[in-house]
Amino acid sequence: MKTSQAGIDLIKEFEGCELTSYLCPANVWTIGIGHTGDVEPGTSITEREAEDLLRKDLMYFEDAVGDLITVKLNQSEFDALVSFTFNVGSGALG
Repeated sequence: MKTSQAGIDLIKEFEGCELTSYLCPANVWTIGIGHTGDVEPGTSITEREAEDLLRKDLMYFEDAVGDLITVKLNQSEFDALVSFTFNVGSGALG
């Protein structure tokens, strides 16, 4: 399954969107909609780039939900679990 646009919109609402890189409370460089990893100080992106990064980042969490959840999910349930996993990690979902 893939996260629906409604699920992406939900994640965007919870995460917010910062178009300039910043240090999050965990002292990790972050940009866009919770994107970390290859972010450097002073980086700027567009809203479109932020959503593109989010969609790429979600692939990992979609896979984790697919691997860890063995019951059939409807789209809303899947979206909610991807949002949860995006926030707390696949270890917490497991």
